[in-house]
Amino acid sequence: MAVFACAGCGTELTVPVAEVALPPHAHRQGGHRYLPPLLEPGTFAVDPEPSEPPWRPWAEITVAEAVARGVYAPVDGLWCGSGGAVLLAPGDTRGTVLIPERCDGCCAAAGSPNLACEGCGRTVGARIDDCYQWQAVWLHPRAVWRLPVEGPARPAGDGWAVPPLPPVEPDGWWNDRWTATVGAALAEVLAASGGEPVAVPPGLLTETFGRTLRRLLPAGAPARTLGLAGPGLTPAPAPDIALVPRHPWTGAAWQPPAGHGAVPVPLDAAVWTYLAFPPARRTTRLPAGEERDDPLPLRPGWLFEPDRYLLSHRLARLPAVRQPWLHAIYDRLGNRRHHPGTSEDSP
Repeated sequence: MAVFACAGCGTELTVPVAEVALPPHAHRQGGHRYLPPLLEPGTFAVDPEPSEPPWRPWAEITVAEAVARGVYAPVDGLWCGSGGAVLLAPGDTRGTVLIPERCDGCCAAAGSPNLACEGCGRTVGARIDDCYQWQAVWLHPRAVWRLPVEGPARPAGDGWAVPPLPPVEPDGWWNDRWTATVGAALAEVLAASGGEPVAVPPGLLTETFGRTLRRLLPAGAPARTLGLAGPGLTPAPAPDIALVPRHPWTGAAWQPPAGHGAVPVPLDAAVWTYLAFPPARRTTRLPAGEERDDPLPLRPGWLFEPDRYLLSHRLARLPAVRQPWLHAIYDRLGNRRHHPGTSEDSP
């Protein structure tokens, strides 16, 4: 486990926390509503991408510099400072105070550098609690120290046993974690397609992946298949492209056994679990003479749309995007600036 302390005076800023992988929806922004905490209490994650100044527009970045940063297609610009911003659940912070004049969001704090060390007043991070973002604290990588403490490095268990996450929330919205993880995974599915049509099984996979693949890939007889693979599934004919669970702690994709032949594409483990093992629907007959209006399964009033920004963001970071057919898809999608909300000098 670890505790994060102020690099200026040493004041401890967090409780002991165990490391997990950065969630695929970490930079997903929802609609105008309140979202829950981004991380579970007692955990932290590190964003490897730079999020510190300077910000350089694309016109000032050479191809070699972009490739060195893992970017293979034009973007609006890149942070060129330090990576390693630390993500925490807000309740796990200690010894911090808000900077009121920087809490300038729509309804609350939107992610400006608004969090200071209680001991010395040094700006150490950003508290987010606005109506369209996940509740979170981001600690600036150069403002804190990571101190080891006694305790397990990871949460208990093996990490694979996660409860399934339904695609629809109780209020009738499509779940934001679904739109985020499908958006990021679609980039890798597109790259694995080779620019050919992909056959998608009917049902929820068609609703979440199939519609977008039909829009972006050429029409015609499918040349590749999309399916599921992972722990606990009965072996079956391998699809060409396999959606597999992403380990919640390490971020590593589950690997098919040797000879499987499928290209693995990682999904949020809770999303994958729901797709692989959907809950059974109970159907019962009412007793004679009894009439009752039982609620139907939740169903949003609009079609599922993957997160377009995360789709473009991931595509730009795949070497395959340099192929003309995939670059053309990237250009159709467009892209916008990545604002993680962790930099003191965000433009």
